[in-house]
Amino acid sequence: MHGATRPNAISVLRSLRFQEWALALAPAAILCALLTRPVWDVDIFWQLRLGEMILQHRGPILREPFAASHLGEPLPAIAWLAQAAYAEVRLLGGWNALRAFDALCWLGGFCSLVAACRARGAAPVAAVIALLLSVMAALPTASVRPQSFAALCFGLLLALLRLELRPLYTVALAVPLLVLWQNLHPSVAVGAVALGASAAAGWLARWRDREETMPLAATILAPVAVAAMFATPDGLSVLAVSARNARASLAIDVAEWLPMWAPANRANSMGILFAAAVTLWLVLGRPRRIVLTELAVAATLFAMTVVTTRFVLFWAISTIPVIARAAADPVSSRIDVPKWVAPLAILAAAIAVPQARPTRFDSSLPLDAIERLRQANVRGVVYADFPYGGPIIDAGYPDWRVAYDGRYYRYTTEEWRFNGDIESGELGLRDILRKWRVAGFLLKVSHNTPLARELARTPGWTCIWDRDGIVVYVRADKKAAG
Repeated sequence: MHGATRPNAISVLRSLRFQEWALALAPAAILCALLTRPVWDVDIFWQLRLGEMILQHRGPILREPFAASHLGEPLPAIAWLAQAAYAEVRLLGGWNALRAFDALCWLGGFCSLVAACRARGAAPVAAVIALLLSVMAALPTASVRPQSFAALCFGLLLALLRLELRPLYTVALAVPLLVLWQNLHPSVAVGAVALGASAAAGWLARWRDREETMPLAATILAPVAVAAMFATPDGLSVLAVSARNARASLAIDVAEWLPMWAPANRANSMGILFAAAVTLWLVLGRPRRIVLTELAVAATLFAMTVVTTRFVLFWAISTIPVIARAAADPVSSRIDVPKWVAPLAILAAAIAVPQARPTRFDSSLPLDAIERLRQANVRGVVYADFPYGGPIIDAGYPDWRVAYDGRYYRYTTEEWRFNGDIESGELGLRDILRKWRVAGFLLKVSHNTPLARELARTPGWTCIWDRDGIVVYVRADKKAAG
């Protein structure tokens, strides 16, 4: 009888060893996947240029430097600390270092919460499933941008709750984290929502069963997170800026502000729905393992994601403790992998992958066209499709100012309507030149067909670039209008 059970014991031992090693190496494998993705976010470019100015100024830049129609006006200090950090990293190590730094921040939000779940007894196989499933749902949103800091801070916040420290310790650690988060990325309101949902569910559980622990930490931190929303140079004005950003984003159909069922989001929604379906299957199959506070956070953020997909990153992270509980029973015994394995593997990936696969920019970014415009030595206002404003700022400031860029809150409703009328052909070159003394145009023909055609037949303008659907026009004498 003893001999018959021995192979099973060996099999279990090997299985646990495999699970531990899989968990130790999974973050490095995910990091490799992150580092092979191209840079696609258009706003990171102006943020890097602004970050360099913040470093030189040794503080937030409070007056508009880039938008031709708003020079000198008050400038919201949105994500100013992240912009400074990113600029410093790029100055020190270039784009390769910046990619690695950003990927480590993004992944850190997931891994910190997985580590907290593991420390509280989650089985290694459950931790691996939680990590892989959550990353799969959020991966399409990953690019070099300050939102990676939001992922890190949100993951650390949920990790503090999962560790179940004494409430005083949790609050003492979370308060500076919340303030830091809002200055890195203006999304601490999501943390407030998560804390509120956790606290409400915790008091409901306490009302149903007096033996349940009172959710003191989440209850105290929820209003603290609301207060942290204003703990930036913008103060109370952050509400007005956020409202303008939301209105403009919805008005011009920015994909991440649209619901999951919007045509622009359907491809990415498949991964979200798959992760949600697996999570729901695990929860329904093992309801006694689920903690109401964690489920409430995940359910609340999923509802927000369905309506506005920009919340998918936070929802994906919030599923980790739910999946880690539901996927497998807690494991008391542990086969320790050497502690240096995981950090060494991550470090090796962070160094080796950018060297083997240097930085690639998404083909949608017209960087070659912008370089050609720079070689033309024009100075003044550059009129371009607004997504290209960020790369133009990074390449040409202070010689160039932009008519538009991707900061939706920067421009008024009337200005966005003016942009739309140009694209539709209701307004033309004369209207643009009446508003700005334009030195050059950089246009995506499919978005600005009427304007591109008008430039082609207007004397005084020369096309210096026409490739891949992008055209660049400068004044025929190549002397910029200042």
